Amino acid sequence: MEWSDGQPIYRQLRDLVIQRIIDGSFPEGEAIPSVRQVATDYRINHLTVGKAYQELVDMGLLEMRRGLGMFVAPGARGSLTNDEQRRFLVEELPAFASRVQMLGLSMQDIANRLVTIQGSENADHR
Repeated sequence: MEWSDGQPIYRQLRDLVIQRIIDGSFPEGEAIPSVRQVATDYRINHLTVGKAYQELVDMGLLEMRRGLGMFVAPGARGSLTNDEQRRFLVEELPAFASRVQMLGLSMQDIANRLVTIQGSENADHR
């Protein structure tokens, strides 16, 4: 993992765990790697990992089980997915639509391309 200088490592790690919850790599109810394991694997301070994990606990995405470790909280993926969908619709889609218009593309052409892309991705997963 390459850490960016643009934001603190604990935030980057937090975002990585969030992405893994969303994509299902860290399923709800399952344990995630321990603070020590992550610190060793990524060669970062255990306090940095602890801070990232604590933010995720505060957000209700992880839960600490005494003596067992950190686990993905029930409902975490759905909550994150809903938040990301809302953010996409409110922030990213309007920016995308503006760019499409600025480039002089038609929404129909974009829709057709999206259907083609979706079709080829579905064929790849079969």
